Amino acid sequence: MTATLAASALLLAACGGGSDDSADGVTTLTINVFGDSFSLPENRSIYDEYERLNPDVKIVENRGEFGTHHQNLQARLTAGSGTADLELIEVGQIAGFIGQQDKFVNFLDQDVDPGQWTDAVVQRASTPDGNALIGLPTDVGGLAMCYRTDLFAEAGLPTDREEVSKLWPTWQDYIETGNEFLASSGGEVKWFDAGGHVLTGILGNEERTFYNEAGDLIVESNPAVRAAWDLSVQAIEAGQSAALPEFSPEWNTGFQQGQFATVTCPAWMMGYIQANAGGTSGKWDIATVPGGSGNWGGSYVTVPAQGEHTEAAIRLAKWLTAPEQSITIFQEIGNFPSQRSTWDDPAVAEYSSPFFNNAPAGRIFPESLADAPVQVVGPQSGVIGNTFSDALNSVEQGTDPQEAWEQAMSDIRSAAGTG
Repeated sequence: MTATLAASALLLAACGGGSDDSADGVTTLTINVFGDSFSLPENRSIYDEYERLNPDVKIVENRGEFGTHHQNLQARLTAGSGTADLELIEVGQIAGFIGQQDKFVNFLDQDVDPGQWTDAVVQRASTPDGNALIGLPTDVGGLAMCYRTDLFAEAGLPTDREEVSKLWPTWQDYIETGNEFLASSGGEVKWFDAGGHVLTGILGNEERTFYNEAGDLIVESNPAVRAAWDLSVQAIEAGQSAALPEFSPEWNTGFQQGQFATVTCPAWMMGYIQANAGGTSGKWDIATVPGGSGNWGGSYVTVPAQGEHTEAAIRLAKWLTAPEQSITIFQEIGNFPSQRSTWDDPAVAEYSSPFFNNAPAGRIFPESLADAPVQVVGPQSGVIGNTFSDALNSVEQGTDPQEAWEQAMSDIRSAAGTG
């Protein structure tokens, strides 16, 4: 890890998420997350239910920005103190923590049945020898395309989700439809939010992107990555992007004010839109993603070994990732369950989202995942994805695309320790 993280470890440990016991015998468990991992800000019903079942436990959730959350976790692991009792790690980041297995509870020693998840999902959070599992899967992304029916209607495009899905059998078709939208809308409303999300969507249906199975960095030599970059740049240069960095206040405003008509939409995006643009309920719908399948996202809940209440934290981690709670979380905020067994449960399979014009989310996302390849991830996959998003944002701000590509390659080599 970088010297900067190591140097800041002791400072961060002092403001970490440790847990305290109150005088009345109640154990406080802290959980550090990013985004709407288990609940919406105004609705912590999943935690309330656990506290009802376990009156001797109080749960405190701390939310952080995606990158900062993972950086702080590494710094606190390095310092040996300051982590929360439970820490969430995103699928693209988990490989970077596997080599530190001694700093996490091994769930294989905690009466956990790995068979409830697919081998690929479990493998990503397991040591190479398969003797340790440092995190329990929470959700998977799946991929769809969320779109504003009102903006489509104003541009003369169809609004029915089946007809909309037929507009873009490929990502090239998606961009051509975007040109048609801009021609009808006059360009005041953009086609999508940010070029980085288009690139992520395109790569969501690729088995190998940044790493190969041997753990070698293949970003620069992988034609699929360069093709995704070039297609994203093509859309940006056509004026289709609103150029709104993800998770920024401007991005939230874009959702609220209808500044773009489509967004590459993993299942968890449903919860984000609902939480940050509640006034747009009923204006959204969900269509098939170009290419028909793909995945973006998913996380693991871990229990750092340095915690004061590891046994209580393990019980909470197992409960939060049980099928029953995974279904509840899906219905409340949209995060799609990792357990394959839940996909056929009527509570999932027959679920339609009122916010998204009663789109059959319980059918759309499993269909997207059914043919999605098992993607190869590496230690810096998450960092690399963010680097590409930043690079494309710089193109949106006027940087020459080739210059932005070369800078991204330099940053990626540096992050991966290869240049």
